[in-house]
Amino acid sequence: MTPLRCQCQAASLYSQHRSCPAHNIIMEDTRIKKIADTVSTYPDFPKPGILFRDIFPVLADPAVFNDLINVMVERVQASHPTPDVVVGLESRGFLFGTPLALALKVPFVPVRKKGKLPGEVKQVSFSLEYGTDIFEAQAGRIKAGQNVLIVDDLLATGGSMKAACELVTSMGGEVTLCLVCIELVDLKGRNKVEHPVDTILKF
Repeated sequence: MTPLRCQCQAASLYSQHRSCPAHNIIMEDTRIKKIADTVSTYPDFPKPGILFRDIFPVLADPAVFNDLINVMVERVQASHPTPDVVVGLESRGFLFGTPLALALKVPFVPVRKKGKLPGEVKQVSFSLEYGTDIFEAQAGRIKAGQNVLIVDDLLATGGSMKAACELVTSMGGEVTLCLVCIELVDLKGRNKVEHPVDTILKF
C-alpha cells in the first residue's frame, strides 16, 4: 500500500507538517512509528527481568533523530506558555535538550549529579531504590519567574523528574512542561510529577 503523501512543497518534514494542517495526524503518526520502530529492545538488561528500551539507534540515524527533535519542538510549541529555559537531566537528557533549546532559541541548563558542576550550585536530594542521590544546577542559570521546560530521555519510576521539578522550583523557575522521549507506563512515574508531562513514545 502506497503511503499518503502531503502535497505541500517544503524543504523538510517539519515544515510540511506545519504548513499542511489537513495532513498533520497522518504525518505525525508516520514519524512517531518510525521513531518507535528504531528503538531497540534488550531483554534481561541490565539485570534479569528488565526489558531495556535503547534509544541510541535513533541517534545513529540522522533522519529519524531529526524527526524526533522536530516532533518534540512541535509538542513544546503546542504548549503554553513558551519556555524561557530548557533544562536537561544527566546525562541522556542533554542529547535531546540541547538541540531542542537551539530550535526554540532559548538557553540550555544542565542538571547534573553532585560534584560535577563548578561554582555555586543549588541542589536537591531524592530517593533511589537503594539510598539517595543529589541533583545540582549552577546558581543563577534559572531566573525567578522564568518558564522552564524539563527534558529527559526516559520516564520510569518518576523519581528523577520529580526531583528536577523541585530543583527548578527552588531556583524560582516555573515548570511548564516535562517532556520525555520514552515513558514506561506500567511504572506510573508520571503520578509522582505534579507538573504537566508529555511523552513521545509509550511502552
